[in-house]
Amino acid sequence: MNRDRFWAVIESARTSAAASGSPFYESLVDRLSGYPSQEILEYAERFDDVQDALYRWDVWAAAYLIGGGCSDDSFMDFRAGVIASGRDWYERTAQDPDSLAEHPDVVEAANARGAEALFHEDVNYAARDAFEHLAGSADAFDEAWAEYRPADGQGDELTDMGEDFDFDDPEEMHRRLPRLARLFLTERG
Repeated sequence: MNRDRFWAVIESARTSAAASGSPFYESLVDRLSGYPSQEILEYAERFDDVQDALYRWDVWAAAYLIGGGCSDDSFMDFRAGVIASGRDWYERTAQDPDSLAEHPDVVEAANARGAEALFHEDVNYAARDAFEHLAGSADAFDEAWAEYRPADGQGDELTDMGEDFDFDDPEEMHRRLPRLARLFLTERG
């Protein structure tokens, strides 16, 4: 599945979710469940590639500010949420994570003080759940994935995450992510 097709799937699920009022995750699983198993595996592969491209310190810092902290698992959920926001927000975030200060859900979370935005754990498992619906077995995805992408040492290479910096240093965060820092680094009372 090429990038354009991948983003068409995401946009289609977003449109369906907006029209029905259902959660994005449910619309995405419904959409993927209608595809042949090979296409679901291709979607999962592209999802991993797109998500891995956001595995950077600057994006993690944005997640840290927005979430009031961010573990490794939460960072995976945050990247899934950026993907669920659609191609435009994904590309904006990849280019400049500080641009998330303009994302409506992020602005709303900043105003609500304590609300989370863009952390969508379930989106990470949409392909698995769609595959299970199609195959009728909880282990079906893992078995098919092992055949589709045999373990061959891929993924063992170190990822260049850019320059590491201290997320707990307000001055550093204001310097690197000024708009997000203005939204989230205020006295909370």
